[in-house]
Amino acid sequence: MTNEELQTLVKTISIDVFKKPFLHQAKHNPRLRTTGGRYMLADHTIEINPLVFKVHGMDELVGVIKHELCHYHLHLEGKGYRHRDEDFRKLLNETSSPRFCKPLAAQNKKSTSFYIYECESCKLKYKRKRRVNVQKYRCGKCAGAISIQINK
Repeated sequence: MTNEELQTLVKTISIDVFKKPFLHQAKHNPRLRTTGGRYMLADHTIEINPLVFKVHGMDELVGVIKHELCHYHLHLEGKGYRHRDEDFRKLLNETSSPRFCKPLAAQNKKSTSFYIYECESCKLKYKRKRRVNVQKYRCGKCAGAISIQINK
């Protein structure tokens, strides 16, 4: 879908669902990673992640556009346009817009690697995701010196 087609779709949805014109620009933004779209307060632009259409299809794209148009119209009217505002939640329900976008890609689970430290005195083991400066810290149980045992 091109930016011109997206612009036409946003204008059509704005008139059909909100009964108000969309007078600004709508465009694709492939740099969006975790969100389906966003509304820019400064210039009233709506940016849509092109993956929404590729991954989930037209229905999800229309939902994301309706969600961003809720922000757009409420902001221009001077009403509460943020997710936590009552005006925003009310307009979402009235237009049957989704509150959240479906996940666009499988979340990259960080590797389960961790560091295992061991007290040299009492042999208590400590599992940590982050590296610890063993010169700076001591065992919490016996105040003994800590050494790294395994770096997984």
